[in-house]
Amino acid sequence: MLKEFKEFAMRGNVIDLAVGVIIGAAFGKIVTSLVNDIMMPPIGVLLGGVDFTEMFLNLSDGDYASLAAAKEAGAATINYGVFVNTVINFLIVAFAIFMVIKQMNKLKKKEEAAPEAPKAPPREEVLLEEIRDLLKTKS
Repeated sequence: MLKEFKEFAMRGNVIDLAVGVIIGAAFGKIVTSLVNDIMMPPIGVLLGGVDFTEMFLNLSDGDYASLAAAKEAGAATINYGVFVNTVINFLIVAFAIFMVIKQMNKLKKKEEAAPEAPKAPPREEVLLEEIRDLLKTKS
């Protein structure tokens, strides 16, 4: 069983998948930073100084100035601002993957459109060549 597992783990597809997962995780961190640190602050300014990460609905009795204070107090909250950031993260990742797949499909189509093998000569030409060859053997 160990030998079978080793063969399975050493296949190219499994290693490619592992590399893809690692790169995907790193890409996810980059997108998260892009959304949280680059995109959301200008959007918040355009919407009147709103910080999406601080938008929450308090479900407990206390009054909290920030989400961090509510979490520190152990208050139950609905963090819809964080959810908005997560949705934007997802949309960016999905769009990036769409663009990569689109480019891969273009490359695949170019490979498929590679020149075909030369066409067979017309039937009349083949027959004429056979007649020629037969006449050569008779003489």
